[in-house]
Amino acid sequence: MTIDGGQTSGRGTSGNSNALGAGDPLAPLLELPGISDGVAGSRRAVDGLLGNRVLRRRSADVSAESLLRGAWASAVLAGSPATLEEVRAGQGSDPIVQGALRVSVELAALADIWGGAHRQVLARLHALAAADLAETADLGRPRPDREVAHRLDVLADVLARTSAPAVVVAAIVQAEVLSLDAFAPASGVVARAAARLTLIERGLDLKSLVPFEVGHLELRQEMETALEGYRRGDEAGVLGWIRHCCGAVELGVRESLAICEAIQRG
Repeated sequence: MTIDGGQTSGRGTSGNSNALGAGDPLAPLLELPGISDGVAGSRRAVDGLLGNRVLRRRSADVSAESLLRGAWASAVLAGSPATLEEVRAGQGSDPIVQGALRVSVELAALADIWGGAHRQVLARLHALAAADLAETADLGRPRPDREVAHRLDVLADVLARTSAPAVVVAAIVQAEVLSLDAFAPASGVVARAAARLTLIERGLDLKSLVPFEVGHLELRQEMETALEGYRRGDEAGVLGWIRHCCGAVELGVRESLAICEAIQRG
């Protein structure tokens, strides 16, 4: 499966889903075996986090730490050698880390407009993430490739039309940007930031508490295998990628609970 022409296709799937409208382009994904369980697992994990008493008064602190850890993990996945301690101490000076941190600072503001301006927000994420990595004239511009432009347009159309669960939509957003290497040389940071915006905007993680990027880092080898499966475009590959993303969210919740425990200990 790749999103193409505003439709989602996969071998062995139908074009409709009991949970979504018949015209929803991501409806077939919910019929893949294991997707419903993965979605439910992610939802349970996040709901469990939201019941933590630390969040009653310190949710902003948990969110800030989540964004820091998420930016660090995203940078490491993109090739940075920085440690979390270095980033926390302001010593992560390599351009990948700095770009990821710039992105994290603007995520709250970008979340307000992501739902209605996907292409513009992706451009802004690229300008932030690649400011020290690319020529100024290339910032905010996807790779000049006809397929990239087409699939980004299709992605924006799908995002405008789908009501699929947030974790599924976020997985597709991330995979499309990564598979296309659409915003080189910072496609990974952009893709993961867009996925986080999707989780915020679609209500799974409204306060940006879950550093799912840390989950991807913990499952890095699995992530690379799953992404390669998505690129193949077959049903098993798409299924593997979405289930991996569900697992990354669950591990991100575990990281959030550790943050809550650290704050409680003072």
